[in-house]
Amino acid sequence: MNATHAPTTPAAAIDWNEAFCSEGANCFRFGLDGSGRAYIGSTLSPDQYVSDSVEALRALISAVKAGAADHLL
Repeated sequence: MNATHAPTTPAAAIDWNEAFCSEGANCFRFGLDGSGRAYIGSTLSPDQYVSDSVEALRALISAVKAGAADHLL
């Protein structure tokens, strides 16, 4: 996945989904822009996010669900 930080002004408008919050204030949001690029961001830093293709985001979520990030818990 090619992580990128948000520019001061996004190149495209991002349509953010409602934030997903776990216990406490740990909230993340997912979004798409008009060209089909996927975004993941934290509600604590709304101007910062990671962006990649929808396919890369799908692969990341599948890997996390399969336990690839369990060592971080």
